[in-house]
Amino acid sequence: MFNLVIFASGGGTNAENLMNHFCGSDHCPVRAVFCNHPDAFVLQRAKSHGVPTFIFTKEELNAPEAENKIAKELDKYDADVVLLAGFLPKVPDFLVNRFKDRMINIHPSLIPKYCGKGMHGDHVHEAVVANHETETGITIHLVDSQYDHGRILFQAKCPVAPTDTAEDVAAKIHDLEQRHFPDVVLNYLNTL
Repeated sequence: MFNLVIFASGGGTNAENLMNHFCGSDHCPVRAVFCNHPDAFVLQRAKSHGVPTFIFTKEELNAPEAENKIAKELDKYDADVVLLAGFLPKVPDFLVNRFKDRMINIHPSLIPKYCGKGMHGDHVHEAVVANHETETGITIHLVDSQYDHGRILFQAKCPVAPTDTAEDVAAKIHDLEQRHFPDVVLNYLNTL
């Protein structure tokens, strides 16, 4: 059994997909959603699923006392695995080390393309269109101490048409994320 905690920053469509899949699971229940924005819509999504939330600021995440404060909250939920679902801040080393090989991120590009600091969401899709890419996709990977780095667990591709806008690309990426993220997480956890 693995207790899952989701870290998210925004609207939470990937987080909700994970909650739809894992809430009520005996094997991998979602125990909490941790968020760095008090007005993020993901908090409403968590509430509708009956999932507790914990809110902190980016400054609190990087403060010297963060390790004790956030670790205490994670312990409250017996967290075994952290899933990053649109979580934008860089994850501090104390969390990476605590969840070595048990922290999974989803990124809206085919890493190593269009990743790193500042490359998230619409910024990625706009760059894909601006550079006239013919394909893009998603990457699901383990988290290490660098942005969008770590062992790749899964990638899925989709074509980019010459007439596609960033919004068109975003829709294709969203479809891939919704189709694959929960299954890749579950398949990986079954190997642990």
